[in-house]
Amino acid sequence: MFVAVYWWRVRPGKEAQFREAWRRGTEQITATYGSYGSRLHQDRDGRFVGYAEWPDEATWQRAFDARMVYDDAEARAMFVEAVVEMPPDGRPVFAMEVTDDLLLRGGD
Repeated sequence: MFVAVYWWRVRPGKEAQFREAWRRGTEQITATYGSYGSRLHQDRDGRFVGYAEWPDEATWQRAFDARMVYDDAEARAMFVEAVVEMPPDGRPVFAMEVTDDLLLRGGD
C-alpha cells in the first residue's frame, strides 16, 4: 500500500465549504483513479491535512500525473475558492510505502 499526505490552509470562514469540497473530490478520485480513500485532519495551527491511501505508488503516480481531474466542477471550484495556501504544484509533503500497518479501522 502507498500513502500520500497533503496539507492546505483555508480562508477563514470557508472551513465547511472546504470540507464538503474535499469529501466530494475524494469520492470522485476514489471512483475515477482507484484510491482507497482518504482521511482529513485539522492541525492545531488550523491547517488541514489529508492522508490518502492507494494500492501502490504507480496507481497514485498515474492519478497525480493526470492532476486527479474529476467530473464535479462545482466541488473543484469550491475547493479552489476555499484554499489560500498549499505546497507548490499540489505535491504531497510525504509520499511513502506502508511497511507495517497496525491501524485499527474504527466506526464511521
